[in-house]
Amino acid sequence: MSLSEILRRELAGAPLGAARDDFEAALERALRGPPNRDATAFEAALAAMPVLPRLEAELDSPVVRIGTAHDLDADARETLHGALLALHPWRKGPFELLGVPIDSEWRSDLKWARVAASITPLAGRRVLDVGCGNGYYAWRMLGAGAGFVLGVDPAARCIAQFQAFKRQQPAAAVVLLPLGSEDLPAQSRCFDTVFSMGVIYHRRDPIGHLRELHGQLRPGGELVLETLFIDAAAGAVLAPGERYAKMRNVWSIPSCNTLLGWLHEAGFRDARIAHTSITTADEQRRTAWMRFESLADFLDPRNPSLTVEGHPAPRRALAVATA
Repeated sequence: MSLSEILRRELAGAPLGAARDDFEAALERALRGPPNRDATAFEAALAAMPVLPRLEAELDSPVVRIGTAHDLDADARETLHGALLALHPWRKGPFELLGVPIDSEWRSDLKWARVAASITPLAGRRVLDVGCGNGYYAWRMLGAGAGFVLGVDPAARCIAQFQAFKRQQPAAAVVLLPLGSEDLPAQSRCFDTVFSMGVIYHRRDPIGHLRELHGQLRPGGELVLETLFIDAAAGAVLAPGERYAKMRNVWSIPSCNTLLGWLHEAGFRDARIAHTSITTADEQRRTAWMRFESLADFLDPRNPSLTVEGHPAPRRALAVATA
């Protein structure tokens, strides 16, 4: 079965109520788009992986773990290791699949610990994770008791990395689709909690992004938004220009009070900053599973409080608000 067919099948069983037809139409539009140049390689890597469904899964610990080393012999595990490496780079994690550990660039478990302590418990909730990457947080949301998790991310590599795990847990109540937030049905109003983590500064229209998220929440639902921020007064926004920490597509980084103002303008209420942190090399670093540049390469070696472009070094804020 092709990856497109798998996505259609998984979405067909998703508990999205009256909005499911609209999500299915959005998926079909995405699948008709230009093919990803690496799609064939991704599908080949997935095809090389053994499928042993109904394995034990551990989703409520720092490492998202499915299966154990006892489930495969050494030769099969070596083949799996090579197939997983073919999906390099692994940005979010850590994971372990059938005894193969994946040491991702981000120690995403550290962020999840901050997030989970600051939000309404997810038990039984229908959750949307926008810009979900490879699904690490979606699995952790499921481990925290969410009734259903829909992740959306347009990156084909992220969908393939997620499928490496989902194929071992076909009944798990989590689905990832190759969509951006702009592809979502407007005003679906079908989620109890919506997450947007590390997305808003990549959007040219941040308030427009917040309105997209608002339209996905039922009345009284909760937005959980995590972003870069600058330590400055209300109204302040850093527009870094061509690059920020060597990243393109960073359009605007707000102060915390500016972010709260944006949330109010987009229709949210009771907005608050739940947590702030400074990104360190303990949380973001180069590994064997992400061999490109990472945080240490993005900072001024003479003054690590600045990026190589001279902007303030990455600091991250977690905002929570009600629709």
